[in-house]
Amino acid sequence: MEEIINTKFETPAINRLNKEEGLAVKAFVELERGMHVVLETYSNVHRGSGHFSMTTTYLYEKAREIVLEYLGLNKHKYVVIFCTHRNAELLKAQLAPESFQSASGKDVGLSLGVSAIAVRKKTLHKVVPFHSGGGTARLMSKDWVVWAKSPDKFEAGTPAIINIIAFARALRMMQHSGKDIFLNPATDKLSAAEILYHDELEKFSGQELLAELRKTQIGRGVQVPTIEGIRTFINLDNSASTPTFTPVWNAFRQAYRQPEPIRHEIIQEVKSICAKTLGAPAAAYDVIFTSNTTEAINLAAESFGRESENGIQPVVLNTLLEHSSNDLPWRMIPNCTMIRLSIDPEGFIDLTEMETLLIDYNQKGLYGKKRIKLLAVSGASNILGICNNIAEISRIAHRYGVRLLVDAAQLVAHRKVDMEGCEIDYLAFSAHKVYAPFGCGALVVRKGLLKFSAEEMELIQSSGEENAGGIAALGKALVLLQRVGMELIRKEEQALTSRALHGLAQFHGLEVFGVKCPESSEFKHKLGVIVFALKNKIATQVGKELALHGGIGVRTGCHCAHIIIKHILHVGPGLEKFQKMIVTLFPRLSLPGVVRVSLGIENTEEDVDTLIRVLDSIANKPKPSTEPATNGSPVLKKAEVQKQIGDFIQAVTLKVYH
Repeated sequence: MEEIINTKFETPAINRLNKEEGLAVKAFVELERGMHVVLETYSNVHRGSGHFSMTTTYLYEKAREIVLEYLGLNKHKYVVIFCTHRNAELLKAQLAPESFQSASGKDVGLSLGVSAIAVRKKTLHKVVPFHSGGGTARLMSKDWVVWAKSPDKFEAGTPAIINIIAFARALRMMQHSGKDIFLNPATDKLSAAEILYHDELEKFSGQELLAELRKTQIGRGVQVPTIEGIRTFINLDNSASTPTFTPVWNAFRQAYRQPEPIRHEIIQEVKSICAKTLGAPAAAYDVIFTSNTTEAINLAAESFGRESENGIQPVVLNTLLEHSSNDLPWRMIPNCTMIRLSIDPEGFIDLTEMETLLIDYNQKGLYGKKRIKLLAVSGASNILGICNNIAEISRIAHRYGVRLLVDAAQLVAHRKVDMEGCEIDYLAFSAHKVYAPFGCGALVVRKGLLKFSAEEMELIQSSGEENAGGIAALGKALVLLQRVGMELIRKEEQALTSRALHGLAQFHGLEVFGVKCPESSEFKHKLGVIVFALKNKIATQVGKELALHGGIGVRTGCHCAHIIIKHILHVGPGLEKFQKMIVTLFPRLSLPGVVRVSLGIENTEEDVDTLIRVLDSIANKPKPSTEPATNGSPVLKKAEVQKQIGDFIQAVTLKVYH
C-alpha cells in the first residue's frame, strides 16, 4: 500500500540534519516528522466513516497500548485515559494511589498539554465522570443518560488527538534513545509576532489568500483505495474536526519548542487575537484556554453551580438543538433544573415561546422559587447547521436578568462573532474546528463571572496554557481566517451548500432535514452542514459505502446530539425506552441516525459533485462488480478494498510509530 500514501511527509529540516547536530534536535525533528504523517490522514476519532477517521482512530487507540507498554502494565488489567493536567488531578482524587500510574508530556520535556493515567479496569466502574458531554454518553434522552464505557466515559469532548499520538511516539523514541532526549529543545528563538503574524502567505489576502492557503492543506491529494480504484480522499467531515494548513502547523512546532518566557508571550498574544476576533475586549472579558469546547462549558457549569441566591432555585434554559456538551454539564449541577425550548422544522427557536417562559418564571413567579438564571444555546447547530439570531436572543434574555452562554464550536470558523455587540456572557469553542487540531479550546467569559478561588484559577489556567503549541496554532488559524475575511468564507461555503442541496434534491427516497431549499429566506442562516437519511439504508451503511465507492469521509449516527436526532427522526417514548434497553444489553450495536456532510474552506465544487455522483451510484444504480470503473481499471470486490484499507492504515501506523 506504500504507493497509495502520499510520501511527502518529510519536513525540510530532516534533510538538513547531519551527524554533528545534537540528539535533542534530531529527536524533535523525528517527532515532528511523525506528527506530519498523522496530519496527512487526520480526522476526528470514532464514528467517522472515511479512511482518515479510521486511520486516526487506530493511531489514537494504539497510543493507549504504547503508554501501557512504557509503564510496563498489562493491557488486559489496565486502561489508559488521556486528559489535561487539571483533569488528571480530578481523576486521581477519586482513585486509590495503588490503582493507577501516570505519565505526562510535561514530565519528559514536551509541552503538549497531555497527561495519561493508566487505571486498573476493575476500579473504574465506581468512578464518577468529572466532566460530561461529547462521547461520555452512549445514549441520552431528556431525562436519562446511558454512560459510555471506559475510557470514553472520562474523555469528554474531542481529545488532543494529534498531541496524544505525538506523546505516544515520543515514549517509543525515549525507550529507544533515552528518557532525556526532549529535555533540551535547541531551537531558533522567535518572538510571538514572528510566529503568529509572519508566514510565506502574508502578502496575500481575501480570495487570493484562500486559494494559496488551500494549496498548503496538509493531507491535500492523499490517495486512498476504493472499489473504483485509487481515488483522492475527500473530507466532508469538517463539523467533527478540520484539517490544518502548513502555516498553522509551523506555528505549532515553532511555539512548543520555545523557552518558557516566549511561550508566555505567545499565550498572551493569542488571548489578544481571540479578543479581537470575537469582539471581546480585554477590559471586559477573560480568555481561559482549555482542551476543547466541552471542557470550557463544563468549567462554566461548575462555576455556575457554586452560585447561590437566598430563596432562589436556579433554572438553566436550553434547547432541543444542543450537542451533549451543552446539555449534560448543566444536568450535573446539584439542585438546578434544566428546561428546553422547542424548535421549528428548520431548527429555529421560537422567540415568543422563549420570552413567555422568561416572563412566567422570572416576572410572574408562576413556578414558585424557580428562576431562569442562564440561557445556554448553540451558536450554530452541529446537526441542522442553522444559526439562530444570537443578538435578538441575548436582548430578550438580558431583559429578564438572564445571562447568555453560546456554544460556538460550529460558529467561529464560519461566521463573524461579536460578543460585546451581542452581549454574550460566556462563549466556548475549539481550535480543532478552526483548522488548528492541536488540543486547544477556550472559554471567553465576562470578567467576574467565574467563581473559582485564586488557587483553583491558577490550576485551570496553567493546565490549559501547558499546550503552548496548540494555543499558537489557534492564534495563527484565527489570524489567517481574518485575513481571508469571514464574509468571503460565508459566501464560499453557502455557494457549496446550495450546490449540494440542489444535487441531493434529485434523489427519490432521500430526506434532508432542516433548511433544504437554497431559495428559502432562511438559507442565509445555514452553515455548510447537511444531514440526511436515505430510504432503506441505515446511516452507517451509507457512510461506509461513500468511503468504499468514492473515498469520501462523512460522519454518521447521532453526532453527540441524541435529543435533536430523535426529534427529527420522530422517535417516540416507546421506541426511546426500547433503544435504552438495547444499548444497555448490546453496547456495540449501532443506533439509527443520520448521515452528515459538513463543508470547510478546503472544499471545492468538484468535491460536492463527486459526493452527488457517488451517492447516485449508491442510491439508484449500484454497479455489478464485473463492470469497469470510470478510469478503465477493474471494479474491486468490497472485501478486497477493505483489505487494502487495512493495509493503508497499517502503512501509516508504521510511519508514525516505528
